[in-house]
Amino acid sequence: MTQPENVFSADHTAWFCVRTLPKHEHIAAAQLKQHPEIEVFLPRIRFQRPTRVGPAWVTEALFLNYLSARFDLNSRLRLVQAARGVREVLHFGTQWPTIPAAVIAELKDAVGADEIIMRSHDLQPGDTVEVKHGVFEGLRAVVTRAMPGPQRVTVLLDFLGRQASVELDRSSLARSGDVRAMAVR
Repeated sequence: MTQPENVFSADHTAWFCVRTLPKHEHIAAAQLKQHPEIEVFLPRIRFQRPTRVGPAWVTEALFLNYLSARFDLNSRLRLVQAARGVREVLHFGTQWPTIPAAVIAELKDAVGADEIIMRSHDLQPGDTVEVKHGVFEGLRAVVTRAMPGPQRVTVLLDFLGRQASVELDRSSLARSGDVRAMAVR
């Protein structure tokens, strides 16, 4: 385990990026929150993921395998690195980059007090989607109209070299791209 150079004064508390084990962000956060001298920020995203039996709501870390923690690097580094679920505090050799407090404040404002961003499954005209089920599976399309009622959506897709307007069940569609990138727009 690499120890930091004494770059900071005796009492330097800052926000650091903590790398966790895969899918252990919540475990690491819970461990670190047990120490009153360590402040933890773990923004999460709640969204619908398509499954074979239809969409299911899931909650994941907004930044997979990472969380932010505010602590004194000189006195608490070992404690943080030894916490269950933590892989390491992000560093580059003997450099321990910090996260500006303004960035953390902005993220906290965006996610709210419960630290969860809700990403609705509602599709809007202009959204790019991918067909996950049915005869058009794997094709990308653009939503042209979201209809109320029976969860239907009209999309424009390229099929056999022509553009076609097709009405599909909303549960057979998934937004194109990474849901995390869309959450921070």
